[in-house]
Amino acid sequence: MIASNTSIDGVLLIENNVIEDDRGFFLENYKASVLDKRLNEPHKFAQSNHSRSQPNTLRGFRKEPWNKLIYVVHGTALCAVVDTRPDSETFGKSQTFLMGDPPGKRNRLYVPTGVSNAFYCVTEVDYFNDVSGEYEPSGRFGFRWNDPDVAVDWPCTNPILSDGDKAQPFLRDLFPEHPFFD
Repeated sequence: MIASNTSIDGVLLIENNVIEDDRGFFLENYKASVLDKRLNEPHKFAQSNHSRSQPNTLRGFRKEPWNKLIYVVHGTALCAVVDTRPDSETFGKSQTFLMGDPPGKRNRLYVPTGVSNAFYCVTEVDYFNDVSGEYEPSGRFGFRWNDPDVAVDWPCTNPILSDGDKAQPFLRDLFPEHPFFD
């Protein structure tokens, strides 16, 4: 298991060593010692979440007051992260990761508090995320999945969305005075 920096400060791509043979595959999906060393502090998870989504579903951007460790257990998803920490040097920057199947993409993604994430389901997807806090709606917000300031290159222009995701504001509406929008 190797945890590598991404273009967004604090977001880590965790590459797992996948061992495959005629029976299928095996991997160490998570190792606390590697994550603790990479984060330079011990971490803890308080809740684990699992969603299943149909192909062409897009679950839109959410910023939440906890760290997340994301894993696509089944299927293929395009996961996007956007830095929504107002004081961060990479505020507004986005990066995408193809996760899940096919083999070789069974990575995990560590998303720190304040960084928003979303995902698009290329196939049916089982999506897990371990979080460092129990669900509490305060401190959460979302923004538009197709926000032009963020400009994520989604593979679909008409995904299946929840009513909530359809009604999200743009990022600039949430941070109108931020220099990113000048």
